[in-house]
Amino acid sequence: MASLNVGSLGEYIREQRRNAQFSLRQLAEAAGVSNPYLSQIERGLRKPSAEILQQIAKALRISAETLYVQAGILEERQGEGLELRAAILADPLINERQKQALLAVYDAFLKENKEGPSPADGTAAAGPGGPGPNADEG
Repeated sequence: MASLNVGSLGEYIREQRRNAQFSLRQLAEAAGVSNPYLSQIERGLRKPSAEILQQIAKALRISAETLYVQAGILEERQGEGLELRAAILADPLINERQKQALLAVYDAFLKENKEGPSPADGTAAAGPGGPGPNADEG
């Protein structure tokens, strides 16, 4: 299945490159990747990292999130944290395992919030005059 995503990703990048009137060489240079590597991506032979996708998106002046969805890295959603997900995936300071762990925690929080707060998690609102975050101060 991944090869289908990679192939469609390559076709999508090629289409965006042509729309931007870039040659393969020009886009490779603008994105900071080698010409043969970009060619392999476009032909569906290579699956680029999130960082490389971000560089290509920046060179094409399109959203990195769009490329992440095309690559199957992100699910297409109705604005549920796409910018945060894209930032995590593009962060060069953490490795892929750490990125996936952060995304899993984020997804768990989203799922929990959709189900509503539980009485044990301490997020229930205290009524007027009840203890608040600064109840100890005074």
